[in-house]
Amino acid sequence: MTSTPTANPLQTLLDEQGLFVLDGALATELERRGADLKDPLWSAKLLIEQPDLIRQVHLDYFLAGADVATTSSYQATFEAFGKRGYSAEESADLMRRSVTLACEARDAFWANSANRQGRRKPLVAASVGPYGAMLADGSEYIGYQGVSRDDLARFHAPRLQVLAAAGADLLACETLPCLDEALAIASLLPTLDDGRGHAPGAWISFSCKDGEHNSQGERIADCAAALDGLPQVWAVGVNCTAPQYIPSLVAHIQRHTRTPIVVYPNSGETYDAVDKQWRGADASAAPAAHTAPCDAFAEAAMRWHAQGARLIGGCCRTSPQDIAALKRQALSQGVLRNVTAP
Repeated sequence: MTSTPTANPLQTLLDEQGLFVLDGALATELERRGADLKDPLWSAKLLIEQPDLIRQVHLDYFLAGADVATTSSYQATFEAFGKRGYSAEESADLMRRSVTLACEARDAFWANSANRQGRRKPLVAASVGPYGAMLADGSEYIGYQGVSRDDLARFHAPRLQVLAAAGADLLACETLPCLDEALAIASLLPTLDDGRGHAPGAWISFSCKDGEHNSQGERIADCAAALDGLPQVWAVGVNCTAPQYIPSLVAHIQRHTRTPIVVYPNSGETYDAVDKQWRGADASAAPAAHTAPCDAFAEAAMRWHAQGARLIGGCCRTSPQDIAALKRQALSQGVLRNVTAP
């Protein structure tokens, strides 16, 4: 069964603004604020324990200038919640809670008329993490052989439907290590129902291991070409990838798609899935002491925009400060246009 496609709010905002500002990291920002996420559920753990903290982080990203809140459902799956003893309906309620928290933060932000100056009402994107996130073993950064596209579709279908009907404006299908998973999700998008007979759209983004290949080793150009023009695929790109690879990846994607390009790299550190720690240039600093080079991030974001990226933000170990710097830089350079709220 195919639902009626819903209108594309991303394209509307891009046409008006010239740039769509994403938020930054959720889980590592929660850790920076004291949350213990060394757990298979990662940020989804706080849907149970500290939902108010999730809501506050979403609000802070809106205040920093983000045009979207990406929900805390990345690691929220029926399988993961089931291991904690939650029923299918209880698990679905927690997934819906992730959207509710983001919507509440958005509504609180928008209720202040001062926050409406020069911008449209922000969106809420329901995060859909990969199959590897459910495994909680770092597979989204290496891929998984022997898992078929049909297997991946069966895994994603129930959660996609719950999130599609939870009230978000779109889905953020992110950190996918392979094309099969992207195509499995894309095949499901037209079948989803937001509760009003419409199929929501999504951005689809890959994790990549270098400037040319996704995490499983497939050419990102081939991924972009395969997704180009598919129904309800509203943007294609990369996330949770080292920033030095973004220019090359954008160049490869741009040559093979007419779809807007989304990029939100991590800080350049490497995640150790065994120890649940980030390692790299800033690995000696505890999350609370981490200070990202905000201006450098913003300057790099402007270069990514010049190369063709149109939805830009940050992933792991980036912060509201990074997004605020991006927003300031984009406005000062005329990359981002102020608009009048309706």
